[in-house]
Amino acid sequence: MLKSMTGYGRKENISSDLKCSVEIRSVNHRYLDISIRMPHMMNPYEDTVRKMLSKAISRGKVDVFIRVETYGHQKIEINTHMLGAYYTAFNNIKEQLGLSDEVKLDTLVSMPDVFLIDKSLDEEAVSSVWSALEEVVSAAVSKFNDMRLLEGGAVAADINSKLEQISSLLELLKKRLPFAEEEYERRLRERIAEVSSRMPLAEADESRVLVELALHADKVCINEEVARLESHMQQFEQIFNEKEAVGRKLDFLLQEVNREINTIGSKTGDIEISKIVVDMKSAAEKIREQVQNVE
Repeated sequence: MLKSMTGYGRKENISSDLKCSVEIRSVNHRYLDISIRMPHMMNPYEDTVRKMLSKAISRGKVDVFIRVETYGHQKIEINTHMLGAYYTAFNNIKEQLGLSDEVKLDTLVSMPDVFLIDKSLDEEAVSSVWSALEEVVSAAVSKFNDMRLLEGGAVAADINSKLEQISSLLELLKKRLPFAEEEYERRLRERIAEVSSRMPLAEADESRVLVELALHADKVCINEEVARLESHMQQFEQIFNEKEAVGRKLDFLLQEVNREINTIGSKTGDIEISKIVVDMKSAAEKIREQVQNVE
């Protein structure tokens, strides 16, 4: 099934001693470009996270935001030097202003940098955090892919409708071909008759007319282009059912579709066929826009 390159997935887990969340978002990109932002203490596991994402994602610019808050592991220490400095400063102010107020403890401990909080974890604690975080990453990736599959289904439906439109236009084109040949023959004979009327000595050589018609028919023959175009569209439908990333395949196949349509347009001189070709090119362009969103 098709997957969109744009997607979003988020998962959060809260326990008594840990809160962690993983957010994944992506936009279109020619290749796979993964950017991970995570707490410094979890850096040893960045490569593991990257591998988890690479297994699930083939193309797109992917941003991953990992947040971790731990409880019960923090170490709080009193910055005695800062506390003493505040106490001395307050007493100096009292003496300079002649105040009698006492310097209270709640005032001192409310000052910045009095408490030092050490949030660093030892190796065992970090490993424990990763055990919980790994499940959250996996769940976020799953939600991310669910959204991409949902959007991919909508893209596939739209592409299919455009392919059906091209197929219908091809049928109209094939039905028009005999009439286009008749129209060309009629115009050719009218021109010969007009020249003959102005030049009484000129006589139409029927064999020459037939040769001219045969040359024209060979020049504007588009049977091979029509057959290849039909084959390309059948391949489109088959690729939709592949499990692997198909964006590049569809993009290449679409180039071939456009090439056949352009060749058909360059060969024909019939106004009605030209109109049909314009409509086919319009549908193919809309498919191209959608294919740019496919992984």
